Amino acid sequence: MPSPSTSSLPGTPTHCPYCALQCAQTLTPRDTAAGADSARAGQDGQPPLVVEGRDFPTNRGGLCRKGWTSAEVLTAPDRLLMPQLRTPDGGFREAGWDEALDLVAAGIRTAQQRDGADAVAVFGGGGLTNEKAYALGKFTRVVLGSRLIDYNGRFCMSAAATASNRSLGLDRGLGFPLADLGGADAVLLLGSNVAATMPPFVQHLEGVRSRGGLMVLDPRDSATAKLTADGAGLHLSPVPGTDLVVLLALIHVVLAEGLLDADYVAERTTGLPELRTATAAWWPERAEAVCGIGAERIRETARRLAQASPSRGGRGAYILTGRGVEQSTQGTATVTAAIDLALLLGLIGREGSGYGPITGQGNGQGGREHGLKADQLPGYRLISDPAARAHVASVWGVDPDSLPGPGVPAVQLLDMLGRPGGPSTLLVAGANVVVSAPNAGAVRERLASLDLLVVLDTVPSETALCADVILPVVQWAEEEGTMTNLEGRVIRRRQARPAPGQARSELWILRELAARLGDASGFPTDPAAVFDELARASAGGRADYSGISHARLDAEGSIQWPCPGPEHPGTPRVFLDGFPTPDGRARLIPVEHRAPDDDVREQAPLHLITGRLLEQYQSGAQTRRVPSLLAARPGSFVEMHPLLADRLGVEDGEVVLLRTRRGETRAPARISEDIRPDTVFMPFHYAGEGSANLLTNDATDPLSGMPEFKMTAVEVLPVRSLERSPA
Repeated sequence: MPSPSTSSLPGTPTHCPYCALQCAQTLTPRDTAAGADSARAGQDGQPPLVVEGRDFPTNRGGLCRKGWTSAEVLTAPDRLLMPQLRTPDGGFREAGWDEALDLVAAGIRTAQQRDGADAVAVFGGGGLTNEKAYALGKFTRVVLGSRLIDYNGRFCMSAAATASNRSLGLDRGLGFPLADLGGADAVLLLGSNVAATMPPFVQHLEGVRSRGGLMVLDPRDSATAKLTADGAGLHLSPVPGTDLVVLLALIHVVLAEGLLDADYVAERTTGLPELRTATAAWWPERAEAVCGIGAERIRETARRLAQASPSRGGRGAYILTGRGVEQSTQGTATVTAAIDLALLLGLIGREGSGYGPITGQGNGQGGREHGLKADQLPGYRLISDPAARAHVASVWGVDPDSLPGPGVPAVQLLDMLGRPGGPSTLLVAGANVVVSAPNAGAVRERLASLDLLVVLDTVPSETALCADVILPVVQWAEEEGTMTNLEGRVIRRRQARPAPGQARSELWILRELAARLGDASGFPTDPAAVFDELARASAGGRADYSGISHARLDAEGSIQWPCPGPEHPGTPRVFLDGFPTPDGRARLIPVEHRAPDDDVREQAPLHLITGRLLEQYQSGAQTRRVPSLLAARPGSFVEMHPLLADRLGVEDGEVVLLRTRRGETRAPARISEDIRPDTVFMPFHYAGEGSANLLTNDATDPLSGMPEFKMTAVEVLPVRSLERSPA
């Protein structure tokens, strides 16, 4: 029987499935027979969903191109509708849920009986709801008893999280509402192209642009850097890998010229003498020789920030970091220096000023707060802390001693797969590591060495196609749950349509697997019930959600954590009353600059940097299935300056070969003056030939485990020159 028309049904208020801005939207079914909508109907005959922007503090009714087309991912022609099992000929066949789950459970038991609990590892994704992230962490530690879990948020927020925790005692992404930026006199944006990655963010910069105070640090003249033109601010274009030098020089100027907020520093921080000593050698002229930014430009930037600070009567100033400065072997040090600068100027913990990292993935915050990070339990508790273990174990109804210890960061975990002493079985939920991980060719080899790879996904992503078992799961408009956005704002995700075919929620899958592995009661499938348990587990932790519930979010719209009780209003701005450190003071921490792990050299004389495009998202598994987005950005490319193109003898559109120590790939050249002549840029959304992460470095920051995506030494050659070479 055909589905009845639902065009008269009221819309479902929810949020965009993509970035951490989590723009509010309303989804309304529209009967395709009405002829008023071009979106595809689902494979189950359900009418397509029409997307409308909805007023909300982050997006104020606006959406980007990805958001407007987000419902089209629900009806992708290759949407997974049934479990898939690998066949002897290398293909797949459909299977029922019982057969698939029995096979997975048997594989887990075999691996653990042979090699112990850590023979099974889990890799999660920063797009999972809070409920699913929590359940996945609990499943790994209680049912599997494995310590080996991490997630792709390690590639996103780990450096900023590590720096924030050690300097400020807390990591909450932005510690203030995004709308606060509108009143500032200065915003220093380091390594983030928000105009392309989250366009509705830009409206919050209109005020500071009108006052000439937007300052952008980026080797490219990106869409965001262009917002500084015509007197709206400053664009600083450093040599890739030298962002920390710029920050050390800014600190030097603030201290040398007496621009710091002396009262704030004395009352609210420790470590000034050591910081002063550590930055004394980074005078602007020396920094210029390393980073390529003029000494006077550095001084001007420092002075603008100081003049905007409250201590000098300014409206306020903000320092914001993004992946461009964080994805480095010195990512934690770079963010630490940004925090040091903000503390010296008295910005953090004052309304109208502050520091914050711009979270990338939709639930990059909640994922690490409640279970996916290798060393953390729910509530942002350290798994090595006996008190934290006791509290969470009491909620889970297990012996604290039964919980495993800390795991290992993502890059290390992926490298362990299939090796002697490493996991022989891997469960992946919500991640496409074959495209998104650094040194992706080596990651594919490690996946191939496993005895059992199980991937939970909505479409046959590149990682899913490597699996032995693919389990089809629901998408954002087919489920209930919560997300935590870049401001620490907990919001509701709501179901607007039934799941197609046999797709199931990860909560259901985890319950079914847990039952087969001996735990039949600890995994509810109702997201509201899971959230209530999460709230209890987080109580008293740094990320305290104990006063939040689905019902309260439905009534109030959103709540920013910490929220330690049902009457608590939430915390829009953190640090106003002090820092959650033993003495209540923030730490000024000296850091040192060092060269990138894979620095330029004669055989690889150019800097390769990577980043996002407006029309694509993350590994592209979703956005490359939206026809209009794929048509706008159908494939990878190599952006290079005309001077470099002339030196290499490359014409616009010509295919070039890129070669690093990890591998090589090919893509057409795109010649543009919007990049330094010593640097090339590639987007990282594409698989196969043209995949940027076949080239990137998997060396990691020693403190956070962040890989060095953003600085790779590369050789670039026109392909035609190779084809002419004699054999």
